[in-house]
Amino acid sequence: MSGAQMAVGVTGLAGLFALAYLPLTSAAESLRRTAIKTVPLALLALCGFALGAPLLLGVGLALSALGDLALSRPGERAFLMGLVSFALAHVCYLLLFWGAVEAVYWPGALGLALFALSSERWLSPYTGALRWPVRVYVMLICAMVIAALSLPAGLHLATLGAVMFLVSDLILSLQLFRMKEGTQRARIAGYALWGLYIAGQMAIFWAFLPRGTGAWGLS
Repeated sequence: MSGAQMAVGVTGLAGLFALAYLPLTSAAESLRRTAIKTVPLALLALCGFALGAPLLLGVGLALSALGDLALSRPGERAFLMGLVSFALAHVCYLLLFWGAVEAVYWPGALGLALFALSSERWLSPYTGALRWPVRVYVMLICAMVIAALSLPAGLHLATLGAVMFLVSDLILSLQLFRMKEGTQRARIAGYALWGLYIAGQMAIFWAFLPRGTGAWGLS
């Protein structure tokens, strides 16, 4: 099996697990739900390591899988573990992207800076004891997306993936802190954020696969 065939096969399998999780986004916590949610990013991480993708990509995907596991479990401790895992994943992606940046895209940087500042009004007042962890997380994901927006044309698939990741996290923050649990709006938000998150991670994965796999993100 070639590297390209492996990447396509693993991506397809990850996509099937992601689809299987979709109806479980608003379900009660269970080990089955946790396992299904964790598998997609774990598969992508293992595939990245096996194909010799950049270490930062594999670690970022693995940390994302850990974050998925943590956020599928109940309690504030699990939530904080998930927040830290995803924050570290964003650091990995930031460093990965920054290594390919030739010039910063300043309009995007300004827009993301304003977005981060605006979260002090529409998000921070509702986060309670989690205010500072959430603030740090917002700054990290915005820095990651600024780097993604500055990537050269051959890596614009990763740019798209990072923006989808940001939109997914934006929906998640609204779902967690601004919506009532169990409402139709919260359920729809769950479907949307999961779809954007998976698609975004897959885009980043494909953008940084080694050229030998035939990855179309690196033309």
